[in-house]
Amino acid sequence: MNPPKVMLVDDDPGLLRLLSMRLDAAGYKAVCASSAEEALAQLPVSRPQVVVTDLRMGGMDGLALFGAIQARHPALPVIMLTAHGTIPDAVAATNRGVFGFLTKPFNSKELLALVAQAVALSGAPDVAARGEQGEWRQEIVTRSPVMEELLSQARLVAVSDASVFIYGDSGTGKELLARAIHNASPRSKAPFIAVNCSAIPEPLLESELFGHRKGAFTGAMQDHKGLFQAAHGGTLFLDEVGDMPPAFQSKLLRVLQERQVRPVGSVESITVDVRVISATHRNLEEAVKEEEFREDLYYRLNVVALEMPTLAQHREDIPLLASHFLDKLQRGGKKTVKGFAPDAMELLLAAPWPGNVRQLYNVVEQTLVLATSSIIPAQLVQRGLKSQVLEIVPFAEARQQFERDYLTQILRITNGNVTQAARLAHRNRTEFYKLLNRHHLAPALFKQ
Repeated sequence: MNPPKVMLVDDDPGLLRLLSMRLDAAGYKAVCASSAEEALAQLPVSRPQVVVTDLRMGGMDGLALFGAIQARHPALPVIMLTAHGTIPDAVAATNRGVFGFLTKPFNSKELLALVAQAVALSGAPDVAARGEQGEWRQEIVTRSPVMEELLSQARLVAVSDASVFIYGDSGTGKELLARAIHNASPRSKAPFIAVNCSAIPEPLLESELFGHRKGAFTGAMQDHKGLFQAAHGGTLFLDEVGDMPPAFQSKLLRVLQERQVRPVGSVESITVDVRVISATHRNLEEAVKEEEFREDLYYRLNVVALEMPTLAQHREDIPLLASHFLDKLQRGGKKTVKGFAPDAMELLLAAPWPGNVRQLYNVVEQTLVLATSSIIPAQLVQRGLKSQVLEIVPFAEARQQFERDYLTQILRITNGNVTQAARLAHRNRTEFYKLLNRHHLAPALFKQ
């Protein structure tokens, strides 16, 4: 498996080489940046588990770099190094959430120990034990920095028993994330049970979740274990919890507080050990204000909140997902479709995707069914989308503060092909190269 990556940021080339050699010898992969600006440009590509940065640098200093990293990647640990270490500097850094602070000259063993702690905190496997890296998230196909940051946070949350609340639009893959959290948790060997709260009629919801005794109501011919009991020791995923009837919300709150369920028709409660992960596409804060959802239940479920991005927010995953779905749909079938024509893939990349990943899956499935050749043409994709395809926004219309993200996304989509990237951005190659240089982006970093 790939070794954990450590990004080194320092304007001293000699120190960068020395740190890089020591980290490589210890089993890490060092990624070097000679300035904070260069580090920010490389972060979406290299996706390190830890950043080690000098505090005093020309241009943006280490604390400013930490602030920028914290805003975009809040779970990424940052270690500070400085030759001007003072107590106020250390206090200011640690109070802002910097993982560690070492003064130059530093002890190599102390630095390596701090890096190892930070790698463990980031959710990456340690250097000596990386055998199961990736297994917990194998159902999630991505190369997007946005998704990788989300998965990094999910890995951190997984080791605890805290209730997790996943919010995001329909079709973004909330259940896949819940399953990944379960797989990465100490409960992974126990059941993972998912239930869609909006799909169960209100009269049956209590019986379905809590169980019932024989004769509790008409049709109850035998005892029935509810889903809470079935998930004992594992994880219960409550999807679309925002659609839960108000009358049932107080009963669920009591179960979460007391960790006991009382089956319908029973006078005895049963202790359950279940981790609850919930999800919804609704804005529950608004629902609480409108008194459609209990505030105390909302805070009980929303101990840790994770947001699933829309597909439009990680478009660079579209070619990867489309190929994955195509392979998955062809398993055991008679068709052999190799992929999408270039203009067909451009349509997929530029589509608005209101239905997110689920809609992409449906479009791929439809195009595969109707395909009569080994390559899926643009006409079938256009037919599958059933809506006007939006063009990628011209670069000139993007705001200045989003230039780096815009360029990074396009380079990822095109795998570092500057000619294609410049065309998608509606710029000529010379001007596009100037933009890349301004943001310290090297096309070679994006080539596979």
